[in-house]
Amino acid sequence: MPQDTPFDLVRIGRGLPAAGLVGQLGASLAEPGSRAVVAAPPGSGKTTVVPPAVAELVGAGSRVVVTQPRRVATRAAAARLAELTGTPLGELVGYSVRGERKLERGARIEFVTAGLLVRRLLADPELPGVAAVVLDEVHERSLDGDLAVGLLGEVAQLRDDLRLVAMSATLDAERWATLLDAEVCEVEVAPHPLEVRWAPPPRDAPALDARGVTRGFLDHVTRVTADAFSALTDPAASALVFVPGGREVDAVVTGLRARGMDAAPLTGSLSLAEQQRVLRPTGRGRVIVATSIAETSLTVPDVRLVVDSGLAREPRVDLARDMPQLVTVSVSRAAATQRAGRAARVGPGTAIRCLAELDWARLPREATPEIETADLAPMALTLAAWGTPDRADLPLPEAPPAAALRRAQTTLRSLGALDDRGITPLGRRLATIPAHPRIARALVDSARDLGPRRAAEYAAALESDRRAPGADLAKLLRDLRAEHGGAGARWRADAKRLASLVPERTGAGAGDRMSDDAGLAQFVALAYPERLARARGGGYQLASGTGATIPPGSPLAGQPWLAVAEVARATTRDGSGAVIRQAIPIDEATALAAAETLLHEEVDTRWEGGRVRASHRELLGAIVLRESPQRPDEAAARDCVAREIARTGLGMLTWRDAAARLRRRLALLHRVLGAPWPDVDDRALLARLDEWFVPELDRLAGGTAASAIDLLDPLRRLLPWPEAGRLDELAPESLEVPTGSRVQLQYPEVGDDGPPVLAVKLQECFGLVETPRIAEGRVPVLLHLLSPARRPLAVTDDLASFWAGPYAQVRAEMRGRYPKHPWPDDPLTALPMRGTKRSGR
Repeated sequence: MPQDTPFDLVRIGRGLPAAGLVGQLGASLAEPGSRAVVAAPPGSGKTTVVPPAVAELVGAGSRVVVTQPRRVATRAAAARLAELTGTPLGELVGYSVRGERKLERGARIEFVTAGLLVRRLLADPELPGVAAVVLDEVHERSLDGDLAVGLLGEVAQLRDDLRLVAMSATLDAERWATLLDAEVCEVEVAPHPLEVRWAPPPRDAPALDARGVTRGFLDHVTRVTADAFSALTDPAASALVFVPGGREVDAVVTGLRARGMDAAPLTGSLSLAEQQRVLRPTGRGRVIVATSIAETSLTVPDVRLVVDSGLAREPRVDLARDMPQLVTVSVSRAAATQRAGRAARVGPGTAIRCLAELDWARLPREATPEIETADLAPMALTLAAWGTPDRADLPLPEAPPAAALRRAQTTLRSLGALDDRGITPLGRRLATIPAHPRIARALVDSARDLGPRRAAEYAAALESDRRAPGADLAKLLRDLRAEHGGAGARWRADAKRLASLVPERTGAGAGDRMSDDAGLAQFVALAYPERLARARGGGYQLASGTGATIPPGSPLAGQPWLAVAEVARATTRDGSGAVIRQAIPIDEATALAAAETLLHEEVDTRWEGGRVRASHRELLGAIVLRESPQRPDEAAARDCVAREIARTGLGMLTWRDAAARLRRRLALLHRVLGAPWPDVDDRALLARLDEWFVPELDRLAGGTAASAIDLLDPLRRLLPWPEAGRLDELAPESLEVPTGSRVQLQYPEVGDDGPPVLAVKLQECFGLVETPRIAEGRVPVLLHLLSPARRPLAVTDDLASFWAGPYAQVRAEMRGRYPKHPWPDDPLTALPMRGTKRSGR
């Protein structure tokens, strides 16, 4: 009977602008295999009108599958359409989401999440019994949504009768029409008036700090909402408040209720019954505080006021440390426009944005596609199971980043899901399990030891939306067991479904005697072996090499080993840059057994304390289990020295006075005379180590301390022959002055183009007319003429001019201060002296 029941499109579309799409769809989708792109503004009713219109086109006996980005939208859309058809949910219109299904055999329309459709396609790419697929809200660019588009693009090439429709409220219609080779169907909507206000937070309440959304900002959102809602004149009008996550939803709801207001949360973690209660019209005004799940698809009744925090959560992954997480970011302008539009769906409305109007232009135009920022391991497994591991020829809306895809494939190889020939039998099995590949692998392995039921319970706990209190996973599991509704009910349903996907074991398992905590710890270690962590200082070191801390006050404090399920980047006091979000204590033996593939031995050769040192290490990933000193291997030691020199340059070596003086002399000759005198700056010396430093490299590799290396002889190896015989002539170490003394020349530092300096007592230069010159007479020496107390009296590179002029003033000032020393009227004919007049020297 249900399959013969026509959809009353006039009744369903009454009052909805999207009703104008029916005729266009009839023309665009008249032929089997045709495709259409639907562009309609928010609130036009496309999610309600298009699926039954397509169902009427394909006729009885076939099913239309409609994807939604989220479970809550999937259930709500199906419930709304079933209500409009006057049939029980599941009879004519039903839905299927993870762990839940309301769908009878003859149902004509099935709403599903995009992820569920992807798994169906992997199980049977022909989609038997399905005549059309409607992809709703494709602009959200979730991983599963993009994958569904790509896979269906290939399926449509194999099934020339499959109709495809892509639709969204913020669609770049022409781009998607080109991608899908589709016709565009559009509907114009005269929008209701919408007033947009701006309510930036006070300066002492920034939206974000190092720990996330600030309490002061949430208080600001609560105040703005309470004031604006109290000013509404229609007693049936409701308010919709957008905040980024469940914690913020709870905070704002609590704050509003404390003010005596009727406030309700709307998040993906609510049960179907709880969500339906929120979405059901009540006839009285209330405040609904929601995450981004309320941006699209869902019909939240009677909303005339929207308060937008301007924040959203997006997935990010630190590829270097394999740390996927959700981060709080500024909402895109496209999403903010969608949020605001919720206030004017049924009449004039008001949208208040909790940011400054000047900040609007700084917001990103669109949200970042999930494929650019998320952990791609699930996607990589799907691509491999589909037969296109490198997504070649797959019509995805956007190619995955190459580095992220390679990293994901490396993860899958470590799980045994991929090998050099492609996907393995184990990989195909993991692809059928609706969980992250790591958790799916742990489920398969643990089911043999712990039994399918226990293993599935642990997998469902890790996959749940509930955050472990104080990062304590054991407490989370106990809470889920004790909770009979809400999250507890969903956890039990998910566990039952996951248990059905692994075979029952025969006989007892070794894990039967394990406690719940021990079993969960083993499961986490199997899923995330590289996140096993050992206490180090005030924090923990993960097997991956990352340092992390636990939240303040966590019951995990003091545990020597942890099995970590979730770790996220964060600003931490110890500078580790990561915080453990979910973990459970584990004993060392279980940790080593679970992460057996990470156990290895190595000889660590390193530069430490100014010399090469080596030790034998037993490690679990990057965690050193045992270590003992040993003699460095010769080749490894040379490599170690080379790396240290490359890292620190010649600064690791000690330039003693004689070597430093020779280097400065050679630098001046190279600057003034050029070849064959060698360039001796750091860059040049590092480039020619094999010409002048080989014996010393061997000594350093053999364990000699860097401080014991004298660089004078190595540097002499660079002297050009036979020109080296003229070194003392061209760049002498010292010059003879008229008294017969030899005074050391001070050469400029390497890289300094200044002249050499001769610091000498003025009285020793009597009779010296010409300024000394070096380097074949090309470089005049800069004379620092000193007082008897060896303080500078004059600086000159033109001695004749000094005697003829400034000397007279120096003589007048100094003869009274130093009467025992000669200050002759004519310094050119006076006898040069080292000492006083009486000494006669």
